[in-house]
Amino acid sequence: MRYSVVIPVYNRPDEVDELLQSLTLQTFRDFEVVIVEDGSSLPCQGVVEKYRDVLNVHYYTKPNSGPGQTRNYAAERSNGEYLLILDSDCILPPGYLQAVEEELQRKPAEAFGGPDRAHESFTPVQKAINYAMTSFFTTGGIRGGKKKMDKFYPRSFNMGVRADVYKQLGGFSRMRFGEDIDFSIRIFKAGCHCCLFPEAWVWHKRRTDFRKFFKQVHNSGIARINLYKKYPESLKLVHLLPAVFTAGVTCLLLLVLLSGLLGSRLLLFLGVVPLLLFALVIFLDSSLQNKSPKIGLLSVIAAFIQLTGYGTGFLRAWWKRCVLGKDSFSAFEKNFYQ
Repeated sequence: MRYSVVIPVYNRPDEVDELLQSLTLQTFRDFEVVIVEDGSSLPCQGVVEKYRDVLNVHYYTKPNSGPGQTRNYAAERSNGEYLLILDSDCILPPGYLQAVEEELQRKPAEAFGGPDRAHESFTPVQKAINYAMTSFFTTGGIRGGKKKMDKFYPRSFNMGVRADVYKQLGGFSRMRFGEDIDFSIRIFKAGCHCCLFPEAWVWHKRRTDFRKFFKQVHNSGIARINLYKKYPESLKLVHLLPAVFTAGVTCLLLLVLLSGLLGSRLLLFLGVVPLLLFALVIFLDSSLQNKSPKIGLLSVIAAFIQLTGYGTGFLRAWWKRCVLGKDSFSAFEKNFYQ
């Protein structure tokens, strides 16, 4: 068996249906699918049964323990030479596995990952969120590009790793967020070769509304500090930018408030213009990319949420972990990082 497609699932049967349907259309056929239900109250077993005759699919259930441990559970029951780790909210183009195979034939790698795109069927909000997570102007540009990078850290929505390397490294840690970056860091520390496969892209739905999106990126900001506490060298300048942006937006809004109290047009100008310029850049760029002014406007909201959500999570975690000296569990008991 060449590939095992690993899919952790939590209460998303409709998404699993779309993902499995896209797997039936793959031009490269030497693969199995391993689906693990992570304590869902809305299981997808009925959906999986529809594909028994057209896919080599295996379905398991277990108590809830988070995505990382669920992937480990699936990996233990897989048979492929490589594990292809996908999120349940992904849809694959027909040539996805063929692209992976061709890349591996061209340049073998112990681990790899690919970018993501927005499907035409996605809602305007999903397309706006995808823009915010992949745009150069929101620090997300490394996810979707073909630029040369010294190191590419695969993310768990579209990640591949050789099965023996996965086993050697012990799979994913017990972190509830940031576990994919933690795994990627350990891949590099083990001296493994990791590549970006630009043509092995997926359609990735991400979150369906802005409230869920804020929660996701806020937790990502927290995870970045927890990763820093484990691997101090992993913190880069780019990771500080959302926190700087958040502090800057706060200062500008205070200027606007102060301008109202003092009746100062200068303070109002200084507070409003930078925010409007940033919003204009996002609006124009997204409108052109998506051919829709509506998505351009929604992208302005998504961009502010992406940067301030991550920034506030980063600053909150920095205060609790680095200033107050709390450990990961006591600092964020609800999130339960380990």
